[in-house]
Amino acid sequence: MTLTEPVIIGALSPSRAGDFMTCPLLYRFRVIDQLPEKPSQAAVRGTVVHAVLERLYDLPAPRRSVAAALELLDPQWERLLGEEPAFAEMFADDAEQREWLDQARAMLERYFTLEDPTRLEPAERELYVEAVLDSGLLLRGYVDRLDVAPTGEVRVVDYKTGSAPGPDFEAKALFQMKFYALVLWRLRGSVPRLLQLVYLGGAGEVLRYAPDEADLRATERKVEALWTAIRRALETGEWRARRSRLCDWCDHQALCPEFGGTPPPVPDRRPGDTTRTRRAATDEL
Repeated sequence: MTLTEPVIIGALSPSRAGDFMTCPLLYRFRVIDQLPEKPSQAAVRGTVVHAVLERLYDLPAPRRSVAAALELLDPQWERLLGEEPAFAEMFADDAEQREWLDQARAMLERYFTLEDPTRLEPAERELYVEAVLDSGLLLRGYVDRLDVAPTGEVRVVDYKTGSAPGPDFEAKALFQMKFYALVLWRLRGSVPRLLQLVYLGGAGEVLRYAPDEADLRATERKVEALWTAIRRALETGEWRARRSRLCDWCDHQALCPEFGGTPPPVPDRRPGDTTRTRRAATDEL
């Protein structure tokens, strides 16, 4: 008997799953309509800080200092500007841009109060992972950092440039990490030992969670239920708006019924998170 791979029925990343849980209409605007969105200072700052922390580990361990991280900031910002010149338009003037960069510097300095990079040798950084569930649903995303102990135990690390959530919102923050843990479990056959969220905003904080198989099976059921809901919305055309505090940062209020708008007709495009481009960091949203 020959085993065959399941037929892929769609694809989902933790960010798009989070969009649907936050607001199904937002998911539609981003994935189905693919409406353009203005870059936000918070999101772009997250991208720059992530890039600096990724490249910090290119240096030999003894050279991974606060000064070295700060020296990487301007070159990474210039590189990003070269790729996306429109980012320069986010600022009213040079003073606002300098303040924005100072906030990024503060986050990098805070990082060194939370981890000692001279004692770490990540196995992977900005690792693209994907796995197909038995149902045919493809899960994928980018892991900021993967640490592997000499004993083989795996720690999944994600940097967040926002502030740590309160106790009532920790479960939502951990969903992304459990999503990655599920993918790694399906890929490698073992459950990651630890999930770690490093929050660089506010006072700085590290949130740790040790998952088990029951956690990841529950996450798989949740992801499958989300995909079922997405397919149902596609079939019925009902993409409900869900009002929340995150609406304050949404670019699509003019098209949202919650704000008196009317969504455009649904285009003939299947959902599936089909792009594999490097994901932008939107950790502060």
